[in-house]
Amino acid sequence: MRNSTEFSYFTLAFPDVGIFRYIGFMFVLCFFLSIVCANVLLIVVICVNRSLHEPIYIFLCSLFINALYGSTGLFPFLLVQILSDVHVVFTSLCFFQIFCLFCYGNVEYLNLAVMSYDRYLAICCPLQYNTRTTFNKTIVLIATTWLYGILICAVTISLSSSVQLCGNIINKVYCDNYSVVKLACSDTTALNIYGSTITILDVGCPLVFIMYTYIKILKVCFSGSKQIKWKAVSTCTPHLASVLNFTCGCCFEIFQSRFTMSSVPVMFRIFLSLYFLMTQPLLNPLIYGLNMSKIRISCRKLFSGDS
Repeated sequence: MRNSTEFSYFTLAFPDVGIFRYIGFMFVLCFFLSIVCANVLLIVVICVNRSLHEPIYIFLCSLFINALYGSTGLFPFLLVQILSDVHVVFTSLCFFQIFCLFCYGNVEYLNLAVMSYDRYLAICCPLQYNTRTTFNKTIVLIATTWLYGILICAVTISLSSSVQLCGNIINKVYCDNYSVVKLACSDTTALNIYGSTITILDVGCPLVFIMYTYIKILKVCFSGSKQIKWKAVSTCTPHLASVLNFTCGCCFEIFQSRFTMSSVPVMFRIFLSLYFLMTQPLLNPLIYGLNMSKIRISCRKLFSGDS
């Protein structure tokens, strides 16, 4: 066993970009503000319009709130680090960021899975939709999604924070759980098995469920009327785009975290690690705001001042 040390901070692997840090800072700041404005706008639109107080839009509201939560856990921290000459972060803040980002990823996938179930009921079981997706049931599903994500993250962080470390250099521009576990002095086989199992459950199970619902939806569409096909296309296209984008981003992150990528350019590795954290919070409000007619019309009314 290597000698362990009680570290009070971690050092992050930020590339030295010289004066370009200010350009990077402005780009990240504008990106963050765009995410905040887009998601807050749609949350307000859904909350103030009674016509949007339906299960699918309530699920979307949860999705947009999660985007704000995840972005707040990443971007302010990233902005500070970009302008810093010494890229260090206190251990407590590092674990707090891990909790925020891990919880964001869990809740995002579960939200998407719940939304696929909602679309399945709306298209495949339209006569039972109103009885199966009451307001109370919708709130319970959303609360369960968030509570599960918080619980899993709390258990994971408690296990990781108890590990004795033999180093404090994280080869990323933000804190993540696997990078911290790799710094452990003792054997982490049990933690790695736990982490891999949780990753498979949190990504694999929702993804399998989403695929199952879409198979059912496709079967109905092939045998249904033009109206059913149009309803499926108009409501499922943005959801499917969101699922594919987030899944690709998660796969990028998982692969580059667990496999040696020293031959890959540093900036491209940073891009891969940040992809699912940066693109998803902005993509969701854009694709749902542009593709779902009720949201689009409500946004126009809000800006035009029509009641």
